Amino acid sequence: MKPKERWVFIINPIAGNGYALSLAGKITEMIAKHDLDAELVYSERRGHAGELAKTYADKGCRYIIGVGGDGTINEIAAPLIGNPEVIIGVIAGGTGNDFIQITGFPGQFGEEEWEAFFQLHTTTVDAGQCNDKIFLNGMGLGFDAQVAAENYTAPGEVKAGGKRKYIWHILKTLLFYKEQRMTVLSNGEHTETDCFINTIANGRRFAGGFYLTPKSLANDGLLDVCSVQKLSLLQRLHILPMVPKGTHINDKHVRYYQTDKLSLEFSTEVPFHVDGELYYARHFEVKVLPQALQIIYNPQGKHYLQ
Repeated sequence: MKPKERWVFIINPIAGNGYALSLAGKITEMIAKHDLDAELVYSERRGHAGELAKTYADKGCRYIIGVGGDGTINEIAAPLIGNPEVIIGVIAGGTGNDFIQITGFPGQFGEEEWEAFFQLHTTTVDAGQCNDKIFLNGMGLGFDAQVAAENYTAPGEVKAGGKRKYIWHILKTLLFYKEQRMTVLSNGEHTETDCFINTIANGRRFAGGFYLTPKSLANDGLLDVCSVQKLSLLQRLHILPMVPKGTHINDKHVRYYQTDKLSLEFSTEVPFHVDGELYYARHFEVKVLPQALQIIYNPQGKHYLQ
């Protein structure tokens, strides 16, 4: 008999304020139902999920499934880029759960989604790379990165306070954020602009419901770029309500385009986020990594794939 293919479910127990951990029972039930050779393991610190993914891939594990938010999935996928022997899957257990939308699954599984997941429809998806960091959904500079920076005492240390605190950071940044001059080299064009928002994406959705790059397809070999120029306060208040529906790209202050690589330069270090994780840099070399991963998707769901 052909030996069973091995599975591992890597659960981030603190993702979604413990929601990911609560899925362990259902996952155990599904393992038994589908008679899988599978283990459940738990990440213990930042970066640990990626270490576990590499360890299990090196052991010959075929299916490596992340259970958590976008940051957890990013950690798991990064060491598996370009590995044709591994198929990754995502069971959303975080707060925003933006990346999973690409695959046609929702942020919370019902019975229909659990069954669809274990039908094991697979496809390849692209990834992005910014300097030495991998992103699956996208990265951003400007307003949204500054909001993220306001939410940290330092990179990796989130301030206490919950959702009200986050809304306060959005309002404060909306009122007082000052755009910085940015030099861009893309598609052979060299431009300078003041950046209110600059999103470079493989997916479409950010922050749990903002469709900053609403035309993106995650396996077309291109990154979608949404660049919003310097705005007055009234212009900011006009454009931001459009973003949840993706209609902001029709505004004259927005430049929307596709590219396979671009370079960005600032005069000083600025905050930027990669799949929701905060970092700082001055120079950015960004490129697409075509067909970087094999992934489980739902062909009947509302996926963002060709």
